[in-house]
Amino acid sequence: MLVLARKTDESILIGDNIHVKVISIEKGIVKLGIDAPKDVTIIRDELAQDVADMNIEASKHAKTENLEDLSKLIKK
Repeated sequence: MLVLARKTDESILIGDNIHVKVISIEKGIVKLGIDAPKDVTIIRDELAQDVADMNIEASKHAKTENLEDLSKLIKK
């Protein structure tokens, strides 16, 4: 992991076309502006983890329901 120190209005460049700029720093909260191509997905890490967790949970239920349905069909 690269760790950089930046002040308000300073930015970093990722690759050739992603700019991350420090917009403000207030009360321990850093606001960032990200300028990236439209084909680059930007999502907060905690939201991505929530979606992954929900998908795992949904797949557990789907498998159970499908197995129960299959079991019923086999009995017929």
